[in-house]
Amino acid sequence: MEAGRLADSLPPEVVPRRILRSEILLVLALSLGASAVSSLISFVGSLTKPASLREQAANLNGSYAPGRPWLDLAWQLFGIATALVPVLLVAHLLTREGAGGLRSMGFDRTRPWPDLGRGTLVAAGIGSAGLAFYLVARATGFNLTVVPESLPEVWWKLPVLILSAIQNSVVEEVIVVGYLLRRLGQLGWSPTAALMTSSVLRGSYHLYQGIGGFIGNMVMGVVFVLLYRRWGRVGPLVVAHALLDIVAFVGYALLAGKVSWLPTV
Repeated sequence: MEAGRLADSLPPEVVPRRILRSEILLVLALSLGASAVSSLISFVGSLTKPASLREQAANLNGSYAPGRPWLDLAWQLFGIATALVPVLLVAHLLTREGAGGLRSMGFDRTRPWPDLGRGTLVAAGIGSAGLAFYLVARATGFNLTVVPESLPEVWWKLPVLILSAIQNSVVEEVIVVGYLLRRLGQLGWSPTAALMTSSVLRGSYHLYQGIGGFIGNMVMGVVFVLLYRRWGRVGPLVVAHALLDIVAFVGYALLAGKVSWLPTV
């Protein structure tokens, strides 16, 4: 008990700048930084194909074991769970630092209703503008045809799509906004430089969708950073991102091939 009280009274650990830089690179290499490199390679591959970008598909949620639904479900859940490991690593690093874990960035349950309300409003605003921008980018040949899901018609399809949307939102907002901005600030980066780095990173791991995906998500990144600085909480951003992806994934599953305005391959 005495040891516990002593540990609680210790000041937050001061992490050397060299260690912070290495830590950022390692966290990104295990998560969205690796996705950005993969996205760039994918985009180069799409550009070098004879077909135009709009004639190619960017698949977001596909089957891992076609024709074997239970094995497919196991792989889907495994992929979602392992994708969240970098978030747990960030939580561990911030806790060890003495910052209070993910609570330091406002990712907790202390303000559920304000987070939900703000996130819903942000999703409504960005969702409509984002859909319009995607349709224009695809029509002008700057974007691949995004296929949010191509899962088989099985009972777990919609629950897995919802879980995938939540996983995407948690990973991206915790790492690209909460964690990265905190670390860049500790390194002495200016607010503008940190904002641009976070936003460009967000756009870069969506580059596999095309130039439209890169630009659209970079703009979204700017908005999210500004909102985070205003509210001091990642919670509303996670809600907004989750709602955007849920509507995209589930909406495509329900509407693809049934409405004329939704592009399909």
